[in-house]
Amino acid sequence: MTDTPYHDIAGRGPVLLLLPGGAGHPMGLGPLIERLATRFTVVTYDPLGLAHGRLGRPVAQQRVEDWSEGARRVLDAVAPGGEPAYVFGTSSGGIAALDLLARHPERTAHVVAHEPPCLTVLPDGAARRAELIEQMEGSGRPPAEGGSATPMGVFLARILRPFTAYAPTAAPAPGRLTLAAGADSRGQVLYATAESLATRMGCAFTEFPGGHLGTLERPVECADLLTETLRTGARTSA
Repeated sequence: MTDTPYHDIAGRGPVLLLLPGGAGHPMGLGPLIERLATRFTVVTYDPLGLAHGRLGRPVAQQRVEDWSEGARRVLDAVAPGGEPAYVFGTSSGGIAALDLLARHPERTAHVVAHEPPCLTVLPDGAARRAELIEQMEGSGRPPAEGGSATPMGVFLARILRPFTAYAPTAAPAPGRLTLAAGADSRGQVLYATAESLATRMGCAFTEFPGGHLGTLERPVECADLLTETLRTGARTSA
């Protein structure tokens, strides 16, 4: 399908849609995908095609709903029968996963959103969001376009501000969503955000190994816990 967004497929088994963080580039996720691919058909969504030759090309300001609609189109391509798929998103990918669940709940068996930076759900969310943006942009912004472009440059220029303004507006059906945060993130703003979201949406909360980048730091442990969480959650919601 020519209009299907960029994605890669590995493994065999139930479909697991993987939504990376940052600018959606799956760099560093190889060990996590390899472990998950022993149990799932892992479909890694690359919303901007940065891992498929598009890094350096102009990128418009991103919208959460465009990422989630792209994820839905990927699922339509890899699971054309309409059967629900497992979904895992981390950071900005976690925000897209939340929006996919809200817009297309029929396509999701269970969603795990790991440290989605929906900072506005906190009581002092506007201030915390401003602090995070200042912190991330304060050390200078790497290029988002041209031969020296980096995924982080794209994230800071086109994704950070619109995605951190996102807040889910409706609670999912019981048992369809788990919010997660890294154990090493305790005391940090994104851990508090995940906890707050879980309370607000009436869903489960669990700790994953490592910190915000736990999927890179401890991929095998994260893959194993993700497998358990997805399957337990799906059984609970059935």
